[in-house]
Amino acid sequence: MIRLRVNPSTIGPDDIVEAVRALRHEGIVAFPTETFYGIAADPRSAVAVGRVFALKQRAPDQPLPLIAADLGQIVDHVGTMTPLATRLASRAWPGALTLVIPASPRLCKDLHLSTGKVAVRVPSSTVARMLARSAGHAITSTSANISGEPPASTPEQVVQSLGERVDVLIDSGPTPGGLPSTVVDATGETPVLVRAGAIAWERVLEFSRSA
Repeated sequence: MIRLRVNPSTIGPDDIVEAVRALRHEGIVAFPTETFYGIAADPRSAVAVGRVFALKQRAPDQPLPLIAADLGQIVDHVGTMTPLATRLASRAWPGALTLVIPASPRLCKDLHLSTGKVAVRVPSSTVARMLARSAGHAITSTSANISGEPPASTPEQVVQSLGERVDVLIDSGPTPGGLPSTVVDATGETPVLVRAGAIAWERVLEFSRSA
């Protein structure tokens, strides 16, 4: 496993060249988010997506969420931003709101279990956004641990849980932890709560009514 130590306040593309190279070769990258460490892989690759499921021992009926560098990356590679999703994103991104939107055919169907829907957000973590931006596409962002185990908030916990099965570990030190993102289905005209989280449902409803 390659370990890259980075400073979130000064991180640039040159700091994560090895991580991007791994993603381009269907590899697995552990990286820090604004809460815990996550696992990145290319969501367009059936091999890479399969590696994530195997690495986490994740149940095959649990789809993988994505993160993107910005809204443009989502429109280009992830799926369709409905009017509702656009309103919510304009108020909550970057941040802890994950939106379920119609999926692009470019994505591996195993990622979203052939449902035609995919969960995505633009995170507030500078490291996470830099990784997606440098990769040139959205990346998976499931927690860097074996399914059922506590999420990892330090690089050491990532190594303890996943070990050398991760190709690259981006190490920015401990993450703050906290609540997971709020997940909202935005494929229709009104928001549907999928998972409660860091952003209160009342705020989501307020955002959905914004012009």
